[in-house]
Amino acid sequence: MLETVWVNLVLAQSANPTKPKGVLEILLEADGVVMGVIFILVALSVVSWYIIGYKAWYMRRARVETQKFLEIFWQSKRLDAIYQSAEQTSRSPVSQVFKAGYIELSKLKSAEGDDKETMRTQLGGIENVERALRRAMTTETTQLESLLPFLATVGSNAVFIGLFGTVWGIMVAFVNINAQGAAGLDVVAAPIAEALIVTAMGLVAAIPAGVAYNFYVTRVNIMSAEMDNFSNDFLNIVKRHFFK
Repeated sequence: MLETVWVNLVLAQSANPTKPKGVLEILLEADGVVMGVIFILVALSVVSWYIIGYKAWYMRRARVETQKFLEIFWQSKRLDAIYQSAEQTSRSPVSQVFKAGYIELSKLKSAEGDDKETMRTQLGGIENVERALRRAMTTETTQLESLLPFLATVGSNAVFIGLFGTVWGIMVAFVNINAQGAAGLDVVAAPIAEALIVTAMGLVAAIPAGVAYNFYVTRVNIMSAEMDNFSNDFLNIVKRHFFK
């Protein structure tokens, strides 16, 4: 009877081998270098996702407010009324370009009491308005591009940071082989597993950042083209009504 129970215990133990370590357990047992690489990749990934979310909100609001402002601009016949609308669409880069041009135009008008010849010759005329529009376009483009270089950096370098962890893990595996004089799985499995996990984490950090960077750069280019087109239209309107 006792022999039967013993045999059953042995068979049960052989049928249920030691549970393999999970990814988290492997990482917790990693050395300081691998843990440092993991910390860097996690930090880069968290910051990247924050920037991705923030820029998604910012770009969407800029697009919606730009559409709203353009509708008001083409429907209204008074620049002062359009200026008041621009105050309410501060996230729209197009509205900010208009504000810069309108403010410069107002300065010219108030300086010489709407004397068109004086505005055209003595005060710099349309060139002043054009410079104001260009400055505003540069400022708004810079604002739209803010934080995007970080995404580009993560997208292009996170893989190499992960690769460093990979090389380190493989190096540790060879050191273990040399120290123990054997190349069994019990010797190389843990370092190689750490190396592959770090590689995967590098890809997880790099791919979303790279994709988001390309997407947002495209959006910035579109908005820059919208600002340029609006600037040309605004200049034509100003020329017809104030400098002809």
